[in-house]
Amino acid sequence: MESNSRQSLNPSWIVVAAGISASLHVGKLPPALSVLQQSLGISLVQAGFLLSTVQVAGMVLGLVVGLGADKWGLRRSVLVGLMLMALSSMVGAAATGFAWLLALRVLEGLGFLLVAMPAPGLIRRNVKPSELSGRMGWWGSYMPIGSAMGLMLGPWVLQATSWQTWWIALGCSSALAALAVWRWVPADAAHAAAANAPADQGWRPRLLLTLRSPGPWLVSLGFMLYSGQWMGIVGFLPTMYAQAGLGAKLAGTLTAVVAAANIVGNVASGKLLYRGWSAKRCLQTGYVMMGLTVLLAYLQIGGEPLAPLWLRFAAVVLFSAAGGLIPATLFTSAMHLAPSQGTVSTTVGFMQQWSCVGQFAGPPLVAAVATHMGGWQFTWMVTGSMCVLGWLLALGVHRCWSRVAR
Repeated sequence: MESNSRQSLNPSWIVVAAGISASLHVGKLPPALSVLQQSLGISLVQAGFLLSTVQVAGMVLGLVVGLGADKWGLRRSVLVGLMLMALSSMVGAAATGFAWLLALRVLEGLGFLLVAMPAPGLIRRNVKPSELSGRMGWWGSYMPIGSAMGLMLGPWVLQATSWQTWWIALGCSSALAALAVWRWVPADAAHAAAANAPADQGWRPRLLLTLRSPGPWLVSLGFMLYSGQWMGIVGFLPTMYAQAGLGAKLAGTLTAVVAAANIVGNVASGKLLYRGWSAKRCLQTGYVMMGLTVLLAYLQIGGEPLAPLWLRFAAVVLFSAAGGLIPATLFTSAMHLAPSQGTVSTTVGFMQQWSCVGQFAGPPLVAAVATHMGGWQFTWMVTGSMCVLGWLLALGVHRCWSRVAR
């Protein structure tokens, strides 16, 4: 019976669950910021540093960690990352000041990268080719699932207990995820020969091969254009809803709904690719829908919003859901457009690096336009420009994929 139960659960699902566990550490902080400010005396600027640490780590180390994961072993990297996050979170519960908490947050950021970079390659290793696009759809959902769970569960845990309990609980979840990966995901040894093909020996040849190939650049820049506008919109939703007169809890819940809607697009992307949609069609549909929905949500005529608040909220939910078509499609594209099997994690690392650039730069860009224009009514111009560029990049992804398929 035990053998049958193990066989019934594909290891790729364990990897997806591990990614969700890792993303919870990214989403655990926003609900706890006010509590941390009160209990540890953290300023608003320091809170901003805590929020952006993971993005900075990804911007600086994404490609490096991807290179290392290809060499060290995919499963081994995921295990180290999960344990690093578990330990950092548990020790972080004893933090008494900003510097200690920030240093441990940096370690969590490194652990997150060690999980996120090799996971797509590890998933590909454990599924049939016909199942890859569908599973990549679920993998593309790991961040919105973790963010939504953090936004929904965090306030309840913090209200019932303390931020220390919240930190310890998520540390335990990562430790359990590591145990599941160790127990049910096959070891790297069986695949060492493929990972160490002559073309991929050494970090420098793999780095040059990745940077000289158009595919990694196309999927990476496409991810930057997606993540920049998604974070630029979703990151300011609580502020916008507060300005509209909504309470903090309601604003948090509405933001969590928007984040969770992204899951729909990610899962739908896998199904659409399986049913014959091209990557170009998925990407262009996602970018066009993101541009149109933000136009409905933010455009003003004569100083008045184009639509009532409920319809603007529905538009932002659709913005997030339609946008979900993009990351899952890009993850699937990265599997095909990586220049070799031994550079899959390197390509994903490069993609993650540019994704973090988008997440880091998108919100300030939106905020700068809003400040200069005296309101949020011109936000659609920022996202619209990104959507046009993304639509054009999709053409390049299609051409590269077509050449690989020949």
